[in-house]
Amino acid sequence: MPAASASTKLRVDKWLWYARIFKTRTLAASSVKTGKVRVNQEKISSASRGVVPGDVLTVTQARQIKILKVVELGNRRGPASEAQLLYEDLSPPPVKKAPIERPAKQAVRDEGAGRPTKKERREISRFRSNAGEEF
Repeated sequence: MPAASASTKLRVDKWLWYARIFKTRTLAASSVKTGKVRVNQEKISSASRGVVPGDVLTVTQARQIKILKVVELGNRRGPASEAQLLYEDLSPPPVKKAPIERPAKQAVRDEGAGRPTKKERREISRFRSNAGEEF
């Protein structure tokens, strides 16, 4: 297949697969059909929509929004280093989450305070069953 020129178009699902945004072309096509991909801020519903260098794709994937500018079309699905040359990532940096506040460690209790342990419950059960035999 000859190298793609600037005047040719490439299917959006194929480009997303070439650029390694999706693992399979089927996943890329289904994401387009469900409205998770926009081309130049326009929601598309057909995976056959063509993209050209200069188009900006907005892809929602796994609770992340990726904004990608098409630099090249590519002509195969190559290694990741080659795939990264197909686009310019315009995505904002991810928002760092605040650290989760964990509850304080359980307080140390005095011996005999609180609920009995499993071992203590067995001892209580044995004591009660033996106490009934003596009467």
